[in-house]
Amino acid sequence: MPTPAMRQAMATTPLGDDVFGDDPAVNKLEEVAAARLGKEAAVFLPSGTMGNVVGVAVNARTGEEMIADAEAHVFLYEGAGAAVIAGVQIRPVATEAGIMSPAQIEAALRPRNDVHQPITAAVTFEDTHNRHGGIVWPLEDLRAASEAARALGLRVHLDGARMFNAAVASGTDVADIAACADTLTFCLSKGLGCPAGSMFCGSADSVGQARRWRKRLGGAMRQAGVVAATGLIALETMVDRLAEDHTNARTLAEGLAELPGVKCDLSRVQTNLVFFDLENMRGADFEEECRKRGLLGGATDAHRVRFVTHYGITAEDIQSTLRICEEVLSA
Repeated sequence: MPTPAMRQAMATTPLGDDVFGDDPAVNKLEEVAAARLGKEAAVFLPSGTMGNVVGVAVNARTGEEMIADAEAHVFLYEGAGAAVIAGVQIRPVATEAGIMSPAQIEAALRPRNDVHQPITAAVTFEDTHNRHGGIVWPLEDLRAASEAARALGLRVHLDGARMFNAAVASGTDVADIAACADTLTFCLSKGLGCPAGSMFCGSADSVGQARRWRKRLGGAMRQAGVVAATGLIALETMVDRLAEDHTNARTLAEGLAELPGVKCDLSRVQTNLVFFDLENMRGADFEEECRKRGLLGGATDAHRVRFVTHYGITAEDIQSTLRICEEVLSA
């Protein structure tokens, strides 16, 4: 949920028409985001999914292919937007914990002289990686993968929905992560606490193309400053506090790992996501029983569940969560 300061900003910020480029809060947010990530420009979008679809469309042409991890959000959870909207095929590559190696990128590259196969145009990385537990790409690995892709003539898009979590967890400047990508998107919602919105960043030319795609997709909004104002507050005040979410997630994961019938790989609990497997209960049944007790989570597979820590979740809430989980599992 947005903070009190965000709610106040939503009510009082001066507004303009962003379709015509004259909403002051949107303009300021785009300027701040681009500078923070070391990119030439940025554009405000309604969602991270739109940001990724735009990233595919900007970096690859219709009939071309983009390499992605087999568990990537852009491949699994975006309604085939890459194919339906951009006309781009995703080539999934199975990786260890979402970290794609230079050798894997090269192996996935299509031969350009074979008319039977699509042209490989780009690669996309995800940091932090959702399906792999919210793990953080080590900066040296991200740089190596990016350099390998660029050496092969590929453009690089980063699904950085939670890249500020990655930066805080690893003690890395977010601009150093962003430097590994030609274009990227990051969410203002999720851990940063805004009610909606994402940013797409890159070169002036890429962002210019992104604006055209935003218009095509119906993402150009009018007085969008009511949301953009919360993004400015998020970038000013909500980044450092992500460490609190990480601490809560770690406490939760350690507690879950001690419960009978629960398997939780603690090595993958690096940020604010906690995935765990149930030995004797279906994930959907566990989710429903928790919901009855006021605890919200999500079953991601037959026996796998995901919990997310965020602004508004306290250390006391973590202990309540563990008590509820123990009760549900022993019922």
